Order: sequence, then structure tokens, then C-alpha cells
Amino acid sequence: MMVDHVQSLARGLAVIRAFSAAEPELTLSQVARTTGLSRAAARRFLITLADLGYVRSDGRLFSLTPRVLELGYAYLSSLSLPEVADPHLERLAAEVHESASVAVLDGEDVVYVARVATARIMRVTINIGTRFPAYCTSMGRVLLSALPPDELDAYLARTELRRLTSHTIVLPAALRAELDQVRGRGWAMVDQELEEGLRSIAAPIRDRSGRTVAAVNVSTHASRTTLQQAGRELLPPLLATAAKIEADLASLSVARA
Repeated sequence: MMVDHVQSLARGLAVIRAFSAAEPELTLSQVARTTGLSRAAARRFLITLADLGYVRSDGRLFSLTPRVLELGYAYLSSLSLPEVADPHLERLAAEVHESASVAVLDGEDVVYVARVATARIMRVTINIGTRFPAYCTSMGRVLLSALPPDELDAYLARTELRRLTSHTIVLPAALRAELDQVRGRGWAMVDQELEEGLRSIAAPIRDRSGRTVAAVNVSTHASRTTLQQAGRELLPPLLATAAKIEADLASLSVARA
């Protein structure tokens, strides 16, 4: 471990990350189990976070307060991507009548930074900040395919490829082959690997230097859109939207230079 690593800060952040959309309320024992902390240590961190206004408790269950949004506000407020992407996502969603999103890669996950939803097609609600495993999502595969070889090797070495549905690719060699295809054709399509019935198609968003900084996708339900339809009807407007977002980001970059 690095000499300057502050373990108590890391543990406090782990307590915050223990809460999720699926588990917005947790008992002390659940927090301890999720974070790997002792009950005594988890209790100290929860009490501290409660004193600071980031956590509330009814005496048994703990939950986050809206104040935790302050922790990400500096990043989001300095990030021009969501502001640039939003109007393009609105037009894309209106054109294809499906939900559209933009995400970035953070560790092993994709994190949603912009979204326009037309209908709920997943069991969980997707909001800004929602995270999904990168390996089984269309935006994740676009972003993984753009990684330098050594970074992709490191990702595959540390990431457990769990089978979330019967369609999920879980063999590293098979995932590498799929990423090669994504890299070659410039877009990714994932068929029911994250959740049964969910299909999505994604394209990269690049900066002025050509570096992939984010991905944009359209998601649909398998019952109303075949793979062939997705490629024929969703891909062209998706690629056009990615190009428009890139153009706006480039213009913004020039204006700030």
C-alpha cells in the first residue's frame, strides 16, 4: 500500500458506496458485511457520516442523505460532457423512440453522466451516477475496446466476469475477441447480457485528439426490436449523434483554448 494512502478515508468512502439503488437502506450489520469492516468500525464511520450530514438513521436502518451529491458536484459541474450531450440525447430519443444515454468508464464500471429515458425497460431505475459492469454493457465495451493493451490486460486480470444472464460473455478470450470486433467496426451491440430482454447499441465519443472519452447508447427491449432492426434503424442516428456531440465538444475546447 502506498505510504500516503489514508486508510480511514478509503474506509469512509467504502461505507458510502455500500448504499445503492437496490439497497438504499442498510443495517449496521449489512454495512459491515458489505465493506468488510468490523461492526464497531462500521458504526464509527456511520456515526461520523451522520454527524456530517451525509447519513441518516431511524435507529436501525441507515440511508444516505441528499448531501452526498456535494461529493460529486465539483466533478459534474466542471465536466462539460453532460451539458453538451443532453440536447443531442433528447433529439435522438425523440427520433428513435428509445432511451439514450452517455457514460464514462470508472474502474470496472460504466457510470451514467447523461440520460434521456422514454420508457423503463430494466428492473432497476437508471439515473445519473448509476453504475453497471463494463464488460456486459454496450457502452462499456466501446470504452474497453479503446483502452491501451496494458490497461485492458489489467482490467481483465482484476475483473470477475460474472454470468448475469444466459447470454453473458464470461470467458476472457471471448470478451477479447468481441472487443476486437467493436474496435474494428467502431460500435458495440450487446444482446441481453446485462439483463434478459435488454438490447443496446453504443458508439464512442472522442475528443479532439481522437481519444475515446465517453460512449453514447440507445437501449431497447428485445420484444420490439430485433438485432437486425437495431443495426438498421438505431445505429445510423446513434452514430450521427455521437458525431454531433464530438463536434460540440471540439468547438467548446477551441473556445476555451
